[in-house]
Amino acid sequence: MRFKLAVLPGDGIGPDVIAEAVKVLEAVAGRFGHSFDMSYGPVGGAAIDETGTALPGDVLKMCRRADAVLLGAVGGPKWDDPQAKVRPEDGLLALRKGLGLFANLRPVKAFPVLVDSTNLKPEVIRGVDFIFVRELTGGLYFGRPKRQWRTSRGRRAVDSMVYSEQEIERIVRVGFELARRRKKKLISVDKANVLESSRLWRQVATEVAAEYPDVELEHMLIDACSMRIIQNPRYLDVLVTENTFGDIVTDEASMLAGSMGMLPSASLAGVPREGVKIPGMYEPIHGSAPRRAGLDMANPIATILSVAMMLRYSFALPGEAAAVEAAVDAVLDEGYRTYDIMDEGKTRVGTKEMGNLIAGKVEG
Repeated sequence: MRFKLAVLPGDGIGPDVIAEAVKVLEAVAGRFGHSFDMSYGPVGGAAIDETGTALPGDVLKMCRRADAVLLGAVGGPKWDDPQAKVRPEDGLLALRKGLGLFANLRPVKAFPVLVDSTNLKPEVIRGVDFIFVRELTGGLYFGRPKRQWRTSRGRRAVDSMVYSEQEIERIVRVGFELARRRKKKLISVDKANVLESSRLWRQVATEVAAEYPDVELEHMLIDACSMRIIQNPRYLDVLVTENTFGDIVTDEASMLAGSMGMLPSASLAGVPREGVKIPGMYEPIHGSAPRRAGLDMANPIATILSVAMMLRYSFALPGEAAAVEAAVDAVLDEGYRTYDIMDEGKTRVGTKEMGNLIAGKVEG
């Protein structure tokens, strides 16, 4: 099969980890007989330096023509001026909006061989395997009014958490569909005891639940959810959250896996269903880590596992996705580690060598 892929390396360690993900994708192509036509473009800080904008129009067009987008990371201190009119993150938000990517899937899995590499007790971590469904195009990040102004009493600012019934319904439906394929339990995360938008969220989630009688729906306040992630993460399976809440708790949950360098993500433009190809953008959840750029240190596993998600959701190739995931497991089982997950008695490798090892396992 032949697929079109837009590759946006981005900033900092983005190009480093993307190179290894592409290496693994080429191994998939060789083993399974597929072709991946890759087109490259700048985004984020690299695009600002090159074009003055965080997402050039021709890059967005290239992404719209592709079957999927593979993104490294954006941002860094170089572009961190709070007074700047253009910021690297603008490119990321524009991609989500421009491609209609409303559903962000962030799986959180504790690899058995890494349970001693986290800050929590192994007995808390062992067996953890859940997934966040985060709404991406609404809430505080996109609501209006959004502005800062001066008054006679000083400066003021406002951000608006705005959601429509339709926005809530479509993201909750993604959660139910995933729950139906897992343990048939969905936790809807909100702040309904305080926020009006969360009260609507809870109402709509309850209404959609009537269409999924085989799935148990539980409502959980965001503060209780934050506690549960650390206290008893094995209780969790599928969680659906609004944009800001999801941004925060998914980073918290990354510590269960030992490093942000272990966790992939998928941003989709539709409801995932078996055998259906959905346009999407795939990226690690970590940032650009500019101090480690070009040093052959960054952990590429999150980006490589993002490729596995791309194979599963945008290309409808579950067997190929499983092959990539099995390759990651095998390399970790053999004791290879990048610096962020390094443990006593293990073999430390750099970004490129970790990519080589995983690609070699995929090739068979």
